[in-house]
Amino acid sequence: MADVNKFDILVIGSLNADLVVRAPRFPKPGETLGGGDLLTIPGGKGANQAVAAARQGVQVGMVGRVGSDNFGPVLVENLKSNHVDTSRVATADSATGTAIIVVDDDGQNSIVLSAGANGQVLAADVDSAPDAKILLLQFEIPMETVVHAAKRYKARGAAVILNPAPARSIPNELLASVDILVPNESELSLLTGIPVGDESSAELAAREILKQGVKIVIVTLGSRGALIVTESQVIQVDAFKVDVVDTTAAGDAFIGGFAAKLLAVNAQSVDFAVDLSVLEGAVRYGCACGALAATKLGAQPSLPSKADVAAFMQ
Repeated sequence: MADVNKFDILVIGSLNADLVVRAPRFPKPGETLGGGDLLTIPGGKGANQAVAAARQGVQVGMVGRVGSDNFGPVLVENLKSNHVDTSRVATADSATGTAIIVVDDDGQNSIVLSAGANGQVLAADVDSAPDAKILLLQFEIPMETVVHAAKRYKARGAAVILNPAPARSIPNELLASVDILVPNESELSLLTGIPVGDESSAELAAREILKQGVKIVIVTLGSRGALIVTESQVIQVDAFKVDVVDTTAAGDAFIGGFAAKLLAVNAQSVDFAVDLSVLEGAVRYGCACGALAATKLGAQPSLPSKADVAAFMQ
């Protein structure tokens, strides 16, 4: 794909080979369970969010690293086939990042990550990347790289969206550079030390995050939808009801769809002074993307297209 000077959305994050097996339930310690066929599926939170956004018709670039094994070229070619620019995806002298995923009969998942090449995404990779209207970040690459990227792109006028997953504590200097934080309930609880189990506690915890400079907190609530919290308003957005097959990339589908929808309304840049109804509409669109992703097995194969979402929301 041809190189560009400025992307609609730039994702700096992970690329993983997902090794997926279905089982009736999660095994207990020391227990062996019979499962289905082993599937190897392109994944990684960064790559998932890149594909999720690209399938909504926006121009997306990816910064990351794959390993020098057989998985690396497969992951890069899959991004290319989904119209994601891979000119800033480098090859490290290591194994490609891998996720071992068990999916139970209820569609819930249990995941073990091996960082591999994702652990070698460095500040220098960030500094050589083009500008963007929106920057998407997650925590499957080194924290110092995430902090550097947020500061750099915030200073260059991009809207910085952070998905703080997998859950871990966040340096204050990172939150100061984040415009929109998109945690789930457990991630929000870890960040604030406030137990989060319902909308009321989610709002309380989100307000603690706003005090640290974040403009908007969007708490994803799974089957209960999402909660938008700003300094002036709280909005509950209901989920779409679907038959759940696998939740593996539902959160990534939400974020990619949400970011793409924001750009559809704000073509030149993301304006945080927009009417909150615009923000609510983008979150509802993200919820539709997440719901559709949960109806199929696997990470990137489950991510819906713009046409899929349009038909579903009808």
